[in-house]
Amino acid sequence: MHYLYLSHKHITAITVSILLTACVSAPTGPTITIMPREGKSFDEFKRDDDECRNFASKSVQDGNTAALKEGAISAATAAAIGAAAGAMYQGGSSKNVGTGAAIGMVGGAAVGAMGASNKETQAQNQYNTAYQQCMYTKGNQVPGFKPVNEFKPIK
Repeated sequence: MHYLYLSHKHITAITVSILLTACVSAPTGPTITIMPREGKSFDEFKRDDDECRNFASKSVQDGNTAALKEGAISAATAAAIGAAAGAMYQGGSSKNVGTGAAIGMVGGAAVGAMGASNKETQAQNQYNTAYQQCMYTKGNQVPGFKPVNEFKPIK
């Protein structure tokens, strides 16, 4: 019977590459279109856009940190379970613990990547909502919503 032997270098390389697949990237901008209200200059609109992008980025910051941790913990837990299962299945041979860990890490990465993808979608939706709300309150045109009317005080 032929056994696959993975060195510590192989395990480290696999671990690093798998953990990177479970990472969540922060939204870089809105995926929705907002238009300036009639009569608003482009410079005013650009200031609103910059301010609202900052607001939206801050609204998703904590969620991205949690998603990164979740993906890494999932992959590491599966690797530990895989190492233990591999060692028990192969009768405790130290050569096969690495194989078990690698198999567990691949499974953990798959689970972590799926969770990370869902978190990334949630983060983008949360970003878009915060951005949309901010731009709307500044009087810009949001598709699907009536523009905010500017009320003038009665004299």
